[in-house]
Amino acid sequence: MESVIFAQAALNNIMKTIRRYSRRAVALTATATLFLANSAFAAEKSVKSKNMLDQWVIDGGWTMIPLIFLLALVIFLLIFNATNLKQEKYCPAELKANLMQLMSECRVRSAIEMAASSPTYLGRLVAYALPNVDATRPEDLGKDAIEDSIADFTSNERSTMMKYINMLALSGQVAPMLGLFGTVQGMVGAFAILAESGQADPTQLAGSISVALLTTFWGLIIAIIAIPCFFFQKGIANAREAECVNTLQEMVNTSINVVNAEAQLARIPEGLA
Repeated sequence: MESVIFAQAALNNIMKTIRRYSRRAVALTATATLFLANSAFAAEKSVKSKNMLDQWVIDGGWTMIPLIFLLALVIFLLIFNATNLKQEKYCPAELKANLMQLMSECRVRSAIEMAASSPTYLGRLVAYALPNVDATRPEDLGKDAIEDSIADFTSNERSTMMKYINMLALSGQVAPMLGLFGTVQGMVGAFAILAESGQADPTQLAGSISVALLTTFWGLIIAIIAIPCFFFQKGIANAREAECVNTLQEMVNTSINVVNAEAQLARIPEGLA
């Protein structure tokens, strides 16, 4: 009887010990699980924050260097061209009004002197074209020679005017080609890894795929910015040039009308004047 009681007491002690250590094991397991989860979350967060620049630029490889240079060049050209295409540098309203006033008084020499003192497109155009005015031909003041000089001036100036605008178009055409080059480079690297390892391991292919996709992405972004801006700024340049040419033609026509005003009135039938 005593042996049974002793065995039962020993069994109870063993069960208490098991329960005590079981609680400790469960608590230790839970603590370790929470620690590992927090560590994994912190590591994932740090990877995400660290790879922001790598994910969009650095992972593109060395091909990103000329693409970044092209992007900077496009931004510079946009600002530079916008500055050069201002109204004040082509056909300022004050100069236009003063020249028109002088030509309405047939003061051609004064108009040439005023235009020569202005560095604007209109000033240089007037100073180049008006010396061809022929006073011996009052019916048209030698308008044909003036038109020829306008054509010569605009032809010579257009190459300078469009130089940096055309560079936008060139950048927009080169950028996708560089992106395609990076795509081919990345795919060649990916297939080389497949040939060496004999299996498609995503961790090994990720670098080459990043090169292929990022270079194409940035090449298209640069082209999307550069090409529409090229046509937009080209249109502005053509409009500025046309405004200056039309202004000069209007001045010449005004002088012709003033010179021939009396002759035109003399040809009006009696009773209609």
